Amino acid sequence: MNSVIKGASYVLAHTPDMVLYNGTTQTTERIVNPESEYLKEVPKHLRSYEDVVAYWPNQTYIGNAHPDQLAEVEFPYFDKKMEGAERYGKYGEIMPEEEFLLLVQACDMFEVVRLEKAFVAAHKDAFAADPVITEDIVALLHEGVEIDEIEALIKDDHAEPLYFEDKLVGCVKPAHDIDVNLSSHVMHENLMSKASSVLALLYGVKNAGIEKSDVEYVIDCAEEACGDMNQRGGGNFAKAAAEIAGLSNATGSDARGFCAAPTHALIEAAALVKSGAYKCVAVTAGGCTAKLGMNGKDHVKKELPILEDCLGGFCVIIAENDGVNPEIDLNMLGRHTVGTGSAPQNVIGSLVADPLDRAGMKITDIDKFSPEMQNPDITKPAGAGDVPLANYKMIAALAVKRGELDRKELAAFTKDHGLTGWAPTQGHIPSGVPFVGFAREDILEGKIKNAMIIGKGSLFLGRMTNLFDGVSFVIHGNTAAEEEAASGVSEEEVKGLIAKAMKDFAATLMAE
Repeated sequence: MNSVIKGASYVLAHTPDMVLYNGTTQTTERIVNPESEYLKEVPKHLRSYEDVVAYWPNQTYIGNAHPDQLAEVEFPYFDKKMEGAERYGKYGEIMPEEEFLLLVQACDMFEVVRLEKAFVAAHKDAFAADPVITEDIVALLHEGVEIDEIEALIKDDHAEPLYFEDKLVGCVKPAHDIDVNLSSHVMHENLMSKASSVLALLYGVKNAGIEKSDVEYVIDCAEEACGDMNQRGGGNFAKAAAEIAGLSNATGSDARGFCAAPTHALIEAAALVKSGAYKCVAVTAGGCTAKLGMNGKDHVKKELPILEDCLGGFCVIIAENDGVNPEIDLNMLGRHTVGTGSAPQNVIGSLVADPLDRAGMKITDIDKFSPEMQNPDITKPAGAGDVPLANYKMIAALAVKRGELDRKELAAFTKDHGLTGWAPTQGHIPSGVPFVGFAREDILEGKIKNAMIIGKGSLFLGRMTNLFDGVSFVIHGNTAAEEEAASGVSEEEVKGLIAKAMKDFAATLMAE
C-alpha cells in the first residue's frame, strides 16, 4: 500500500535585520559599492512585524487563508492588509525576529552564538510562551553576556553580528580559526536554517497528531551545506534539527537537489515507508538567509517594501497507510532525466505528461497542479513575471497539443487547475511543496480528488553541469479499502482461514 501524508507545517521567521546584514544582494553591494544609494534606502523599505503578519501571501502560507481566497484578493497584495490576521495559523506561525534569535541560540550546541543579557531577559518569557516551544528547548537558553564581550568578538574574532531593530544584540562566532567552512558567516547561515527547520518539525509533529517518538527518520532538504574543510557538505542538518525538536527515536540524513530537493525528499520518504524500512518519516527544511532581499533592488527602485524579509520552513509527515489520509502514488512519478534536455516543452512533458500516460490518465484528470509557487508580488516587479501562471500556460498548451483540451479552454484551465502563488522566494521552499498541506485537506474534504506536486531545480547553479532537474508525484484519496476489496479476501478472512487450517491440522495429529 502507498504511504500517506499524515500532516504538514509551514512556518515563517520575520528577519528584517538579516535582510540588511545577511542577504546576498545587500552583502555583495556592501563589498562592491559600500556607499550606494540602494544600501541607504533599504532600511526605509523594511516592513514592520505587524505588516508582515497582515500580508495575504504570508497568511496563506501558514494556513489562515486558502489559495482560493488569495486568488480573490486584488493584485498586487503588498498594499492590502488581511483583516484579523494572526501570528498563529493552521499550519504554523510567523515568529518575530527577537524570539527567533532565542531559538537560534537554543539550537547552538557549540557555544558560537552570543546574545546580550538584557536582550535575553527581555524576550525569554515571550519565547517560552510559544505553544510549540517546550521546556527542554527553553532550558537550552543561556542567560546572555555583556555587550562589551559581543563587540570584542566582532572586532577581534570576525564574529557575525546579530541585530534587532538595527541595534547590536549578539553575534555568531567562527567555529574554527582558519576553516572557511566553519567561518562565522557559514555558521550563521547554517544555524538560521537549522532553527527554522526545528520550528517546522515541532509544528509538523503537532499537526500530524503524532508523538515525537513516532518519527523514525528525518530528511532535511534545505539548500545549505554543513561540514568542515574535509567534507564541506557532508551534513547532517536532519539529525541536528531532530535533536533540538526532541525526536529522540529518529535518525536521518540530508537530501540536496537545489529547488527540486523537497519533491525528491518526499518521494524518498514515501518509498522508505512503503518499503517497511521506517513507519514514519519527517521531511523538513529551514530557510535561507542568502535569499533575504534577493530582489530588493527592483523593489526599492519601484518604491515597494522589501517583501523577501522572512525565512521560510516546512515539514511534511509521511506515514504508513492508515486507510484515511491521502496517498503519495509511487506509480505516478515524473522524472526530468539526463536525456530530457532543457526545452520547456520537454521539461513539462517529462514531469506532467509521461507519468500520467503510464497511468492511462489525461492532463485534465489532475484537479490541481502545484509547480513553482512563487509569490508574483515578489517576482513580477523583478522582471521574472508570474512564475506559477507561466507553468500553467505551458501545461495547458501541452494538453491542447495532446488533444485533451480545447484551445478556447486555455484560460479556464489555468483558473480551474492552477493556483495563485503565495510562497516566499526561499529557493527550495516554493517548489511544489507549499500546496501539500492544502491538498491533503482538500482531498479529505472532497473538494478535489488529486493533485500533482512538481519540483523543478537549476543544477547549473553549482557549476558542475548545465542540466535542469525536476521530479513530480501525484497525491490522491486513500485507496486502502478499494485495494482490500479488489483482493477479494480481507485480513480478518485470512486470519480465519489460517486458524481453520491449524485446527484441521491439529485434529489430524490427534487422530494419528
